[in-house]
Amino acid sequence: MKRSELTEFAVEEEGFKLKIRRGANGLPIVSSGRSGSNSPFPSADTAFPVATAPATPAPGAAQVLTPAAPAGDEAGIGYIKSPMVGTFYRAPSPESKSFADVGTKTVENSVVCIIEAMKIMNEIQAEVKGTVLEVLVENGQPVEYGQRLFKVKLG
Repeated sequence: MKRSELTEFAVEEEGFKLKIRRGANGLPIVSSGRSGSNSPFPSADTAFPVATAPATPAPGAAQVLTPAAPAGDEAGIGYIKSPMVGTFYRAPSPESKSFADVGTKTVENSVVCIIEAMKIMNEIQAEVKGTVLEVLVENGQPVEYGQRLFKVKLG
C-alpha cells in the first residue's frame, strides 16, 4: 500500500466485505465481515490492527536458493523459485519463443518466465547470474509459493 500510495482498499462480494486502510501511523487496519445476524464473523465495522512483517520481495522477484542449501544439493547450483502461487508459462504467448531454455544465460534482471495469478501476468526475474541447466516445471502447470522452477549453474 505504501509503494502504491494507497490509503484504502475495499472489496465486497456476495455479502462478504473486506476493507484495508492505512492508519495514521502507516500500519494497515483490516475490517471484514459477513452480512447477516447469525454470522460467526464480526461486523464490517470491526477493525483489526495488523502487525507488519519483515519486508518481502516485490511481486515478480524470484527467490534463489544459494549453494549453501540443504545437504544433497550440488555446489555451485542454485534454483529459481516461484515467488507466488499461480500458473507457470515459459513464454509470453503460445506462438512466442520461451524466455529461458536449457543453456540460457541469465543475469539478475533476466525474465525467465511468467506466472499468472488472478488474471495478472507477472514477469519473473532470475535474480541470479548463471546458466539454466534444467526447466523443472511444464508450461501451463500450476505452481506453489517457493516451488523450484529452474535449476541454474551459478556464475
